[in-house]
Amino acid sequence: MTAPMIAMNGITKSFPGVRALSDVSFDVRAGEVQALVGENGAGKSTLIKILSGVYHADAGEVHMNGEAVHFAHPVESLRAGIAVIYQEFSLLPERSVAQNLFLGREPRTRLGLIDTSRMRAEAREVLSLFAAAGHIDPDSLVGSLNVATQQVVEIAKAVSTGARVVVMDEPTAALNETECEELFATVDTLRNRGVAIIYITHRMREIARLADRVTVLKDGEVAASFDTLPSPDAIVRAMVGRDIEDFFAPKAKPDEIGDPVLTVRGAGNDVLRDIDLDIRAGEIVALAGIQGAGRVALAMALFGEAPFATGDVTLAGEAVSFRSARAAIAGGIGLLPGDRKSEGLVLMQSVRDNGMLTSRAFAPLWTSDQRNDNADTTRMDALLDQMEIRAASYEQDIRALSGGNQQKAIVARWLSMRPKLLIFIEPTRGIDVNSKAGIYHLMRDLAREGAGILMISSDLPEVIGVADRVLVMQSGRIVAEFPHDASEQDIMHAATAETEVAA
Repeated sequence: MTAPMIAMNGITKSFPGVRALSDVSFDVRAGEVQALVGENGAGKSTLIKILSGVYHADAGEVHMNGEAVHFAHPVESLRAGIAVIYQEFSLLPERSVAQNLFLGREPRTRLGLIDTSRMRAEAREVLSLFAAAGHIDPDSLVGSLNVATQQVVEIAKAVSTGARVVVMDEPTAALNETECEELFATVDTLRNRGVAIIYITHRMREIARLADRVTVLKDGEVAASFDTLPSPDAIVRAMVGRDIEDFFAPKAKPDEIGDPVLTVRGAGNDVLRDIDLDIRAGEIVALAGIQGAGRVALAMALFGEAPFATGDVTLAGEAVSFRSARAAIAGGIGLLPGDRKSEGLVLMQSVRDNGMLTSRAFAPLWTSDQRNDNADTTRMDALLDQMEIRAASYEQDIRALSGGNQQKAIVARWLSMRPKLLIFIEPTRGIDVNSKAGIYHLMRDLAREGAGILMISSDLPEVIGVADRVLVMQSGRIVAEFPHDASEQDIMHAATAETEVAA
């Protein structure tokens, strides 16, 4: 057995009032993928920040190739060959792919000028290492690329620096199934080149596909370390103390599904064509499809952000035509965006204020008095209690909460508006396993209370585990419908087939 490329021994780190890590030992070898998993707050990010020089450990040692190292700054770890790829990319959108790959270390001519031709050629050489990057033009602006392609550029950038250790933090959070497979192929390429990979994820299927070994953190300690790939159940039990089959709430029974909440017939716009859609009270309907299939466009059309130009829409039995998000909200539609931090939250405001954003926007100006404010606050606090949000106080900034608790606060916001239809876009993106279960059960509870729910998810196990029906989109059209027990293969075939699949 080869010696570890990275060995972290007895790492302990405390912050005021909190011990984030306690005697954690972790290692990764050249040419392997070591999965690092755990709930949000388990200590994963703190451990990686110690490795990369962002934080300094209170106790313990880090060894690289058998030699003790101490990085005082992230630049030192990068120079030593450690690259960390975070969920929030470090790319500059207004610069080209080649400029991003060689930012700060551009090749120079003998006169000291940037050698653009050489930089472009070297960028092509780096990109050629990855099958998923073969189509990328080094002159393309990064801001013009989709998220999956930007992810590959981030990885190529790490390789171009000569990184021998690459850390990936939830790299598939914003990718669909096809893009995930491209990323997995890229990871395989890195492994075959002898790069040591630390892979942080909450998705069991990714662990099964990529990991050679698995380390589970819980409450700042190593809860389990597996030298061979364990079953998903073993990982989940180590993380949260329960089996994976308990994650998904039971599907709706026939007598729990009521009349149509939403009916769409022959609707379309510049992106969508011939949309026929029904969502009934008490059921969860999922939209599946590859990126660009039209799933988010359909959500935005229903929400009034990019309205239908043709067709008929009925909400709770009444014909509607929402031309703005404000009109859709007033009519009874709520939407949880795919990127909650940039699209759904005001991070510097309190949990309570975030919960009340929409209701305050719709409150008549003449009702703004202390008595009404107190009543609204009481109602919102009751909804936040109902969501079982874990916070020191509802007055604390929402940015301090975990992803799952932030998502619940957005749900509470919409519940205050009593919506007839709730649209969830990527409802568990960036959320740990235990919090995912909470969101799934919450969605089912909302459906049982009479709401219709439309869910857009790129995670097929999630789609199958949560939805009562699955609709598949392709090229702006709904091309197939499946019951809740459909297979991933059936859904992917419908999503990628060159010809329409009959519903």
